Amino acid sequence: MRKHRRRTALTAAALLAGVVTALSACGSSGGSAPGTPGASGPATGTLRFVGPEEPKTFEPVIAGFEAENPGIQVEYTQVPFDQLNNVLQQRLAAKDSSIDVYTVDQPRLSALAARGFLVDLSDLREKVRQAVVPGQYEVNVFRDKMWAVPIWTSDQFLFYNAALLKKAGVTPPSRDPAQRWTWEQVAEAGKKAQEKAGAQWAVIPEQIEQFYQLQSLAESAGGGPGITGPDMLTPAITTDGWIKAMTWYHDLFANKLAPRGVGSFQTSPLFSEGKVAFFVGGPWDVGVFGAVKDLDWGIAPHPYFAGGKQVTPTGSWSWGINPASTQQAMARKFLEYASLDPEGNLLTTKNTTIIPSNKAAFDTYLPTLDALAGDKSKGVGEILTYDAGNTAVARPTSVGYIQFEEIMTKAFADIRNGADPRARLEKATGEIKTAWAQLR
Repeated sequence: MRKHRRRTALTAAALLAGVVTALSACGSSGGSAPGTPGASGPATGTLRFVGPEEPKTFEPVIAGFEAENPGIQVEYTQVPFDQLNNVLQQRLAAKDSSIDVYTVDQPRLSALAARGFLVDLSDLREKVRQAVVPGQYEVNVFRDKMWAVPIWTSDQFLFYNAALLKKAGVTPPSRDPAQRWTWEQVAEAGKKAQEKAGAQWAVIPEQIEQFYQLQSLAESAGGGPGITGPDMLTPAITTDGWIKAMTWYHDLFANKLAPRGVGSFQTSPLFSEGKVAFFVGGPWDVGVFGAVKDLDWGIAPHPYFAGGKQVTPTGSWSWGINPASTQQAMARKFLEYASLDPEGNLLTTKNTTIIPSNKAAFDTYLPTLDALAGDKSKGVGEILTYDAGNTAVARPTSVGYIQFEEIMTKAFADIRNGADPRARLEKATGEIKTAWAQLR
């Protein structure tokens, strides 16, 4: 791989300091109307790309793009995930032209588009619709226009510690999507592993307080996505399904089946260390656990509530163009290569375990994922394919999603730490209504 121009991973402090400078160094889009085949800007130069991933993640796709487009170089800047949304909003609101392409958290797309922070890419609609896996077109459409192109998709699986289950006399769950376990089965088997096999914890969700992972609990219990109404600005988190799901979630921690005091994405080491009977995580964990020596584990489909709907989380990152960019022609080329070209989309996954959204790349990638951890990961491709077409449910589309997610994360944390689920969801409803009042 040839050496590229600098792709710096900035710390949060340095980047936030840079925002102050960026506020006084704004640009404008200029040229022809954004989102058209004649998008403005030079044909060659340096394209500035911003996202939360480590620089090595995008080195292969950048190398492939630069090889096919002599004269264009891509400079990538990493922004820490927990700072990304705030930093992007500040810089985009200031019409900062030093960002050309940026990663878009899919449920936040509508809020970004409504604020004028994304270029209209609707002329690519049919190409995207034909090219991507189910659900990955719709999440990029808002008010009948397409604002970004999908790069990755996702799923969640039930990982289990085979050694602990064997010691506890528990038969592991099947890998067959048609025989997925219920949450009730998981909790019962996990508790047995604690009592008979010495497991420290019964079951842990990887994103332990994040809406991405916990939405599926409420959806499976019949509670809906949490947002409703013709304008998707009416909170609906006090339904019977939401109360049931959050009571079950509350009891996981109250009954010491899952730990308090451990943050999202800080939970996988507990499974790697053999302390957890069941772990609910994503495809990225297949590679992580596969690299752990002497960890005896297996994989099964994501659970659901008995008598409820089978629902699995999905969604990931899309890429969009900053309207203030003066290099939109190059930016469009980069987006089309990374999303619509199967080879380019596949290169976005070369240095990370994540699922490409392009259908051709998806089909090519699945055997690699199946073989990633030998027999332990065999069958994960079948689960992914089934879930993508049958159980995957994306996060709700709303211009108020940013505020909604922030409020729900705090509510989940409080419920996890002992707050009454019904009372806390009622409080969150009031907080959401107040936050959304300015959006109506």
